[in-house]
Amino acid sequence: MSELLRNIDARTKLAGTNKLEILMFTLGKNSQTERREVFGINVFKVREVMRVPPITHAPEMPSAVEGMVSLRGVLVPVIDLARYAGIQTGARPEIMIITEYNGHTQGFLVEAVDTILRLDWSSMRVPPAMLSAKMGGLVTAVTELPDGKLVMMMDVEKVLAETGHFDDEFMFKSVKPLSVSGRTVFFADDSAVARKQIERTLDAMQVRHISAVNGRQAWQELQRMADYADASHTPLREMIQLILTDVEMPEMDGYMLTRKIKEDKRFIGIPVLMHSSLSSMSNQQLGKAVGVDEYVPKFEPQKLSQTLTRLLT
Repeated sequence: MSELLRNIDARTKLAGTNKLEILMFTLGKNSQTERREVFGINVFKVREVMRVPPITHAPEMPSAVEGMVSLRGVLVPVIDLARYAGIQTGARPEIMIITEYNGHTQGFLVEAVDTILRLDWSSMRVPPAMLSAKMGGLVTAVTELPDGKLVMMMDVEKVLAETGHFDDEFMFKSVKPLSVSGRTVFFADDSAVARKQIERTLDAMQVRHISAVNGRQAWQELQRMADYADASHTPLREMIQLILTDVEMPEMDGYMLTRKIKEDKRFIGIPVLMHSSLSSMSNQQLGKAVGVDEYVPKFEPQKLSQTLTRLLT
């Protein structure tokens, strides 16, 4: 399994090319549908893959949290993804994917890992409404392989938010209203959980906002706004004062969206703030390489509001 994760540093060259690599995995055969679904996770969020070690069960944990494991002296929560997704398999997971994002490390129990697949974000589609409803919003994008197999990108940020209590009200209590009025932020994120958190932060700041669910939709809407600004002889920066974007989004990722914005002179003077769970220093450097003005990790409303305040005032 270690072969799957070799040379991960070379993958940093994918930034700005609208490409990604995903680690495919299965959770087991669903005893209700008799199907074995294939899921994916961005390899940038994967630290290692290993056999399930002994798990220490802890009281008062969310139902999907199996317990804790000690990895090199650090206690890491372990989440049974099949149980979290409501998939009844009747089998005990044998593999654990150690993930690291949003500044947190956690283990995901899965049936098996398959391979690493390189593809273009343009081939990742927004999931149909029926699939989203069936999976409870757990899937952010889908793609079909040449053999007809469907791969679903799992919203692991949603998993972390709902099993780690990162959606509590106290997180937003320190967010203060902006000292100036008339500011509008345009933001793009494919995760419903992330969009909700951004909205709550902006509402607490009393800042108007417009949103899109992926990079392509965002770019189309931004182009319409820029065309309107041209036609009305109004500077675009009077309509929107900041653009906030996620990195991982179907159809067009945040790196490509940022590159397009920075190449269009009509957006001069409008800062781009990257807001991502991929918060490592290497990912921040990738953002700066395509022209991002600031980089803020997800699930930190206070830090987001502080950065927004600085950029908007």
